[in-house]
Amino acid sequence: MVPDNSEGANSEGASSDPRCGVTPAAPVTAALPLPLPCPPLVLASASPRRRNLLARLGVIPDRVIAADIDESPRPRELPRDHAIRLAAEKGRAAAALAPGCLILAGDTVVGAGRRILPKAEDEATARRCLAVLSGRRHRVFSAVALLTPDGVMRSALSETVLRFKVLSAGEVDAYIAGGEWHGKAGGYAIQGTAESFCIWLSGSHSGVIGLPLYETWRLLIAAGCALA
Repeated sequence: MVPDNSEGANSEGASSDPRCGVTPAAPVTAALPLPLPCPPLVLASASPRRRNLLARLGVIPDRVIAADIDESPRPRELPRDHAIRLAAEKGRAAAALAPGCLILAGDTVVGAGRRILPKAEDEATARRCLAVLSGRRHRVFSAVALLTPDGVMRSALSETVLRFKVLSAGEVDAYIAGGEWHGKAGGYAIQGTAESFCIWLSGSHSGVIGLPLYETWRLLIAAGCALA
């Protein structure tokens, strides 16, 4: 006679073992930990372009801080390194003003070879930038940095290669008259009329605008933020 060891077992919906007459207990499923709430998010940029791009991920920052740092390139600093450094420095500057927050910062640099093209604050600078870019390839480095409340910095970089057609004097004059170049790295805005100058682009279109969305999404997910 086989002893009955089924007392206390949860037999509903379970199969019996014909060898011993024992009904196995249902497997216990461990409860998954609930996601921790994401700290308040601070965007370390007053750029409306970055806010609009971030909204495409369904993310609205709790606060915006325009990080005030010296953006001058260091001697012999390459465009890639310049973008990464400025994004990190902007993040640290904003963190000092918003303790306990998650800080998102970014910087976009246009490079022609080893040369860093400036932000165009006047027509003469914009014309010089367009003269450099006309008919040739260039690269746009868009860095993003995420600083957690406990001081951990994570960063990512998108590198995009573009080629502009040869620009006529009339096209340059018309673009300058439109004014969208003002304050833009390299003297142009790819989301505006300058997109008609671009023969081809390989990389991140959002990165050229100012915030690489794929890299930003990855950083936010790694920090524990629940995105749709």
